[in-house]
Amino acid sequence: MSARRIVPNIQSEALEESSEFYGLLGLEEVMNHGWIMTLASPSTPAAQVSFMISDKTASVIPDVSIEVDDVDAAYAAMRERGAEIVHPLRDEEWGVRRFFVRDPNGRVVNVLEHR
Repeated sequence: MSARRIVPNIQSEALEESSEFYGLLGLEEVMNHGWIMTLASPSTPAAQVSFMISDKTASVIPDVSIEVDDVDAAYAAMRERGAEIVHPLRDEEWGVRRFFVRDPNGRVVNVLEHR
């Protein structure tokens, strides 16, 4: 298993203002579902940051998202280790399979794979 992308998630009620601010640093909107917006560098698309008002299906906003090439293997590894699963493994309507897990620092990590 390997990580494909790591994206910080910033809790925000100011999506438009955030887009304008980070646009000054060269980031452009690449995704906007109304409750989450992601900005990326046009020259380095994996350089991203997301802003979240809330999470559509989870009760907590994750601190970071890590896209992996095998989310089922990542889920099995975390469960085997006894890690705290904060949001169960599930297929989401927007085309990802994901789960949330709490890291040793108390941060919530969204582990996902695009489907």
